[in-house]
Amino acid sequence: MPIRSNSGLYLVIAGDIIALAFVTIVGFASHGTAGTAGIRMLTTFFPLLVAWFLIAPHLGVYDLEKLIDVRQLWRPFWAMVLAAPMAGWLRGLLLNSPILPLFVIILGGVGALTILAWRGLYWIWLTRSKRSDG
Repeated sequence: MPIRSNSGLYLVIAGDIIALAFVTIVGFASHGTAGTAGIRMLTTFFPLLVAWFLIAPHLGVYDLEKLIDVRQLWRPFWAMVLAAPMAGWLRGLLLNSPILPLFVIILGGVGALTILAWRGLYWIWLTRSKRSDG
């Protein structure tokens, strides 16, 4: 079932937001602070979300034709790699503190793999839906 309307695009956008929230929660959990961080998680999630939505569209990650082509899965992966430094910079501005380069590298790597996994699962779902439609 190729994406024929914006409803499929909205699902992808919602999935991206959930994937970025997952990256944020995993980051805090890896430091043992997920249970107590509360609203502090927004200091990572919000910059990550802003950076993603500023970078990703320029790499065609929301182009309906590219969403259904498995050969285009590199686009969201590299969009996250490129968005991570901006997210780190925005987080530093928000917190008025320096951001360690290691934070940016880990954020980019974990974020890119998470987005890739989500988009890969979405592509598999699309492929199976297409087969079952005939």
